[in-house]
Amino acid sequence: MHMGRKIGSLILALALAASSVTGALAVASPAQGAYDRAAAFISKAVPAPEVSSIGGEWAVIGLARGGAARPQNYDADYLNRVEQTVKEKQGVLHARKYTEYSRVILAVTALGKDARNVAGYDLTLPLGDFDKTAWQGLNGPIWALIALDSGDYPVPANPEAKTQATRQMYVDCILSRQLENGAWSLAGSGDADLTAMALTALARYRQQEKVQTAVDRAVDWLSAQQNGDGGFSAAGIATAESCAQVLGALCELKIEPTDSRFVKNGHTVLDALLSYQQRDGSFAHVQGGGSNQMATEQAMCALAARLRAERGQSGLYHMEGAGAAP
Repeated sequence: MHMGRKIGSLILALALAASSVTGALAVASPAQGAYDRAAAFISKAVPAPEVSSIGGEWAVIGLARGGAARPQNYDADYLNRVEQTVKEKQGVLHARKYTEYSRVILAVTALGKDARNVAGYDLTLPLGDFDKTAWQGLNGPIWALIALDSGDYPVPANPEAKTQATRQMYVDCILSRQLENGAWSLAGSGDADLTAMALTALARYRQQEKVQTAVDRAVDWLSAQQNGDGGFSAAGIATAESCAQVLGALCELKIEPTDSRFVKNGHTVLDALLSYQQRDGSFAHVQGGGSNQMATEQAMCALAARLRAERGQSGLYHMEGAGAAP
């Protein structure tokens, strides 16, 4: 009887273990499969990422931060191309658009490198110039803040700056551009994409009461703008990119896609984003459209952010110190 009880206990334990595995598989995140397919597509579509807003840094960031398998030497070859570009341009990626620096900083940091020493140049240095960073509009301060925070980089002292930047100046600049309705926009009464980007930049500063208030207002506005299928629109047109930006912002704010504020007719923004995915793993820009490179890269980054949230990892742009492993 004693041996029988032991055998019975073992059988029960094995049954429970099998049940746990089955349950885990049953509740596996739909984001994982979608991410894997998108990453596989990007690895083939962008075999040699360049310093570029498409086919460049976002592909690198999405693949690295989501933990996708990359072709051999993929990361090293990209870093070599960055160094070559920086050398050729003598450290000047763009004379006016400083988001170029922010984007490359993010990619380099995602690969565990220090953006303050790329071919002997400090790519964070331009972001110490407040006026030049803000020249191109609100995108400048938003992405400067995200880039500097990605590796906990100090705001560099820029001796050529008319106005030396600080983190707080960038925070205050973003806050000053918030509309009365809680949104942000380059023009018009509100833009879901830009509002989501602003929230991504401000997420780390919510210990400041004025930032928390601004974030609450923006979240309320986004909730009200959500479409019936769970998605979001830009200029009245529903797009995958709008869904991607909002999903990324929710991850930064630690708001689940299933939060009641962001469920419409039973649909979440993740549901809406996945509806744009094509059979080959890519994403369309609009429903019914074909494969779109920009939409795919942004969707992959958003899915990487979602997976990191599900795994309890740091945020997409929280790279845990300059030069640290991603």
